[in-house]
Amino acid sequence: MSAASDWTVICRVEDIPVLGARRVAREQGAAVAVFRAADDRVFALLDRCPHKGGPLSQGIVTAEGVACPLHNWNIGLADGCARAPDAGCTPTFAVRVEGGEVMLDADELLHHAVDAATA
Repeated sequence: MSAASDWTVICRVEDIPVLGARRVAREQGAAVAVFRAADDRVFALLDRCPHKGGPLSQGIVTAEGVACPLHNWNIGLADGCARAPDAGCTPTFAVRVEGGEVMLDADELLHHAVDAATA
């Protein structure tokens, strides 16, 4: 991510349910899941579990992670990595919140993890 990044407004923080997610479709590659923690921190991960490709946006969100709806793997919101004993990571995306607006890096939306394996 460069200092000259363009940021794309996705939604407002209040548009994401507390301990919930919003799915952001992309022109290429898997969608991005944007999560809201109980304290209003916002995180963005590829909407694909590193285990079998489950849709993380449909998982149960906790203070620091999301449980994949397929096999209950706990994926960290900050780093995208599965918690032990499971292993593997899903790509993370840069996210900014300014004036209540949630923004993702436009270049990352176009190019980051567009070729990520489905399972």
